Amino acid sequence: MIESMDHIVLTVRSIEKTSKFYSQVMGMQVVNFGEGRTALTFGKQKINLHELGKEFEPKAMNPLPGSEDLCFITNWNLNKVIEHLRRYEIPIEEGTVSRTGALGPITSIYIRDPDKNLIEISNY
Repeated sequence: MIESMDHIVLTVRSIEKTSKFYSQVMGMQVVNFGEGRTALTFGKQKINLHELGKEFEPKAMNPLPGSEDLCFITNWNLNKVIEHLRRYEIPIEEGTVSRTGALGPITSIYIRDPDKNLIEISNY
């Protein structure tokens, strides 16, 4: 029945800080749409941003910053990713480690975004 995922929503403390992190550090595009809405796009995916206390309806029952655990696939070698993260002084929480992705074995590193969501950056 389900073919793919279109978008997710992150509840954040600051759309400005989140947009800066995901555009500069993660290489995503910041897109403004609708009536004052902000999203992050990459590939064929989108992350809509809701600012805590200013969420758009309908919303999750208990929207909270820092409650997500997201995995992103990169085509960069993870050593290059680590060097890139060091330039932005982003600490690596764990990795490199072997994990299992949707399509099989992946190699991953873990970092935190400005809201302390766990971000896994991986490649096959």
